[in-house]
Amino acid sequence: MRIRDLYDSPKPTISFEFFPPKDDAAIAKLFADTVPGLKALNPAFISVTYGAGGSTRGATTQIVQRLRDQCGIESMPHLTCVGSTQQMLADFLDEILKLGFENVLALRGDPPKDQLTFQATAGGFGNATDLIRFIRTKSTIGIGAACYPEGHVEARCKHDDWDFAADKVAAGAEFLITQLFYDWSDFLDMEDYLRNKKNVKVPIIPGILPFLNAAQIKRFTSLCGSKLPSPIFKKIEQCAHDDESVRQLGVEVCTEICAKLMNRVAGFHFYCLNRVPSSAQVLHNLGLA
Repeated sequence: MRIRDLYDSPKPTISFEFFPPKDDAAIAKLFADTVPGLKALNPAFISVTYGAGGSTRGATTQIVQRLRDQCGIESMPHLTCVGSTQQMLADFLDEILKLGFENVLALRGDPPKDQLTFQATAGGFGNATDLIRFIRTKSTIGIGAACYPEGHVEARCKHDDWDFAADKVAAGAEFLITQLFYDWSDFLDMEDYLRNKKNVKVPIIPGILPFLNAAQIKRFTSLCGSKLPSPIFKKIEQCAHDDESVRQLGVEVCTEICAKLMNRVAGFHFYCLNRVPSSAQVLHNLGLA
């Protein structure tokens, strides 16, 4: 099933993102606890991240297969440029096509921890647009891509980065999923620019991350260049010593963001961090569970 077609539903299309756990025991726990909890929320699909240079390639493939074949959930692997040559990317693409997958999320990817800035691998690609063009020369598979309401952390300015998002669509991306954000007006500004100045017609889906604790969300927003609006930051600081209070605040903040955008967007993609409760609470709050 093409994920682009799922966004034609009259109701918001709900999806989640997993990252491959580090060992077999953690994968077993994922399928014993997390997957049943999220399946009860009736997701349209689940995407699964792909480590630098294919470092989680086997686990990614295993998880997307099990989600689809054993759990009956449409699934989509990620594919990134980091540490990968064109041949490595082509091999993974061939593998998922042979397994019958119809969609891939094409990303440049973040620099490895030992690199301050992204460096293209010799024989690889330096950006997602080139990766998308490459995939399109190999297959008619459905392609999703990323966009950044506040601009990518490495971009000169957000408008340059929004232009790159439009380039991804021109190259073949059929839908865009945003980086996490906590000021819904940033999403509206980007959407207006892409729709009215760049004539982008594909679905633009908010990426929603209900944060779990203070240290985590400070780290995440610092790494990706997103901001915590002052009122939210102050509330996090006030309860930073109590993870459950911070988690509940994350639910409240994300519920408000989704409520503000629900009549404008085709769906929401939850960065659930391989957990159920916060995403489930947001969806219940919105009447979407």
